[in-house]
Amino acid sequence: MMDGNEVLRVLALARTDEVVVTTMSTAREWPRFSRREALDVPLLGCMGKASSLGLGIALARPERRVLVLDGDGSLLMNLGSLATVAGLAPGNFVHFVFENGTYDTTGGQPIPAAGVVDFAGLALEAGYRAAYEFDDLDELQAALPTILGEEGPILVDVKVEPGWSHSPFPRRGTAQALAELSAYFGF
Repeated sequence: MMDGNEVLRVLALARTDEVVVTTMSTAREWPRFSRREALDVPLLGCMGKASSLGLGIALARPERRVLVLDGDGSLLMNLGSLATVAGLAPGNFVHFVFENGTYDTTGGQPIPAAGVVDFAGLALEAGYRAAYEFDDLDELQAALPTILGEEGPILVDVKVEPGWSHSPFPRRGTAQALAELSAYFGF
């Protein structure tokens, strides 16, 4: 597992003139690392929409690479976007999924099928040209120049530690959240 902020640092160093679309946790943390703010498209409050917006930008601007920095929970909210991206096959589209098994921005509750869902496998089955998984920062850093030069669409699943981003909500598990709801609603 990697620290998500270290992954962002490595991505920022590898970035040249790509448009970067971020969502939720990545949108909150990316501005500390970005050196090309004019090419950043942050999406806060649009959970699940980064891949769709990134696809639109990639299709509208085929001469410019688009990096989508997605969360695993966000991608699960719009899983059909994998098929849409694959069907339209933009060669300039690279989709990073920050997989930590939780909804970090809402308090750290586990995502459905945490540790079971295979995002790289789903992308390949949907029709992405390539998919990669990384849980080691040095390996990711070494592979990035090659990945960023490949024809897309590509999905890169980066395994990151839960709690790497600064959520406005306190971390709590499913049991605690359900107990609070039960107490509130009296059931």
